[in-house]
Amino acid sequence: MNIEEIREYILALPEVVEVEQFTDVIVYKIGGKWFAVCSFERPDYIAVKCDPGRAAMLRDEYDAVTPAWHFCKKHWNDLRITSLPSGVVKREICHSYLTVIRRNVTPKALRQELEAVAERAGIDVCVSE
Repeated sequence: MNIEEIREYILALPEVVEVEQFTDVIVYKIGGKWFAVCSFERPDYIAVKCDPGRAAMLRDEYDAVTPAWHFCKKHWNDLRITSLPSGVVKREICHSYLTVIRRNVTPKALRQELEAVAERAGIDVCVSE
């Protein structure tokens, strides 16, 4: 996958907002919270949020998954998108999207609304594949 394909995939997820955070960084948000970050300085990478146990497992399984640069290493992974199968990249983007909805989005009513939207869109399915 390349960065343009990643962008199209992320923007196809329900309720996602794309923001140019700095001059060279694009942030993807759900419910006002970051779940994916791309930098023009590192176009082969995307940073995604991850459960700590899953983050460590992915780093062990794939050389192209590393602790995210300039992020909390416990909760964020960098995916080298040009070196990973597209299914893995998409799965981890979906995992990040759902993780942020379930753990970071407030108030509860917004979280529940976004969970329902994601469920109707079949987002849970892409994480379990």
